[in-house]
Amino acid sequence: MTQASATHDPAYIQQWMDEHRITEVECLIPDMAGQARGKIVPRHKYNPAVGLRLPEAVLTMTVTGDYPEKDFTSVADGDMVLTPDATTLRPVPWAKEPTAQIIHDCYRFDGTETPLSPRGVLRRMIRLYEAEGWKPIIAPEMEFYLVQIEPDEDIPLKPPVGRTRRTEAGMQSFSIDSVNEYDDIFDVMYDWCEAQGIQLDTLIHEMGTAQMEINLDHGDPLPLADQVFLFKRTVREVAIRHNMYATFMAKPMQGQPGSAMHIHQSVLSTATGQNLFSRPDGEASDEFFHFIGGLQTYLPAATAVFAPYVNSYRRLSRFTSAPINLSWGYDNRTCGLRVPHSGPEARRVENRLAGVDVNPYLAIAVSLACGYLGMKQRIRPSEPTTGSAYEQPHQLPRHLDDAIERLTACQPLAELFGEHFLQTYSAIKAAEYQEYFDVVSPWERRFLLLHV
Repeated sequence: MTQASATHDPAYIQQWMDEHRITEVECLIPDMAGQARGKIVPRHKYNPAVGLRLPEAVLTMTVTGDYPEKDFTSVADGDMVLTPDATTLRPVPWAKEPTAQIIHDCYRFDGTETPLSPRGVLRRMIRLYEAEGWKPIIAPEMEFYLVQIEPDEDIPLKPPVGRTRRTEAGMQSFSIDSVNEYDDIFDVMYDWCEAQGIQLDTLIHEMGTAQMEINLDHGDPLPLADQVFLFKRTVREVAIRHNMYATFMAKPMQGQPGSAMHIHQSVLSTATGQNLFSRPDGEASDEFFHFIGGLQTYLPAATAVFAPYVNSYRRLSRFTSAPINLSWGYDNRTCGLRVPHSGPEARRVENRLAGVDVNPYLAIAVSLACGYLGMKQRIRPSEPTTGSAYEQPHQLPRHLDDAIERLTACQPLAELFGEHFLQTYSAIKAAEYQEYFDVVSPWERRFLLLHV
């Protein structure tokens, strides 16, 4: 894909900024961790027809801001061209001055896509579906915690104080009153999300103390990945302005459930608009079963994308509403793959493996890739699980180091995403794991210092 074929309308961008009297522009790209990188540019110096430049090495940064030992950029410390996607143009609701934010795509100087861009990875996966006459539809569900502000990393996190001036007692699943404890935050959150075109569906209180879940309306994968990317940024900003943190760590507190980003997936025929997962008679189709078969076959090798940090693996344990294997079942939340009850037109598969700490572009792209491989290879799934999947063996990697090895050995995924991308991502994860491994924990000092 070249620059010219991207969604790029400089005239529209200029007109929109004129109408909104924009004085500054936040030029964003998502990095491998899903963080917003880029530049803040005065409006009068921003030319959307030209874009701007950023070092390609930004896409090889670890979550700590370090880099793998090997340089995976095309030219040592070379630049890439950032081109604005006009469909992502939005205001920054919390800015003091009229400020725009716009997500950019990453290109080389010859006009080809930068292979390391997470947004480009998802765009390429969507094109593979389009070539088959398929249209993927997804709906993400995001869980997160509200916690007290605590600058000292050695002190465990605590639930925040609500409007009653108390912290929550016990777990309050689906409690309306417990959500209302934080009305001030959620009122602002909804207003700011509406201003940005982030299409929120439902808000519920999850199992954990001050743990919430937000669902987004279903739709096309790329715009929804953009919305997840912007939603995380928005909620963090809202929480800080109310003197607390919103955290998207997979397992932020000991003794509390982890936080997931469940991904509901279906596939439509571009010719008819019908759900490929259902036959004309309303029964499940071969494509539906093959999609599940692909997820069962390839998700274990892709776990490093769905559990990208050492903390992520604390979430994947028995009896915690998180999967330990990729059994599938109808309306069975103990399974890694759940098929919710629905009519034929809404038949879908819920991938419950991903933690909310994922890069949304990569998690959605790889989940769709596994289903794509299943449909192309006509992989049959196991029989559906009717009991508890927690009684079945552990099937997933137990830690990040194991997950990296499985990812680098998976040739079908390398063929879809490119060896260069897969090797770069794996090197980033390996560098993060090594940095974590070098840290001696309080548990080790407490129990090993004088007892071994």
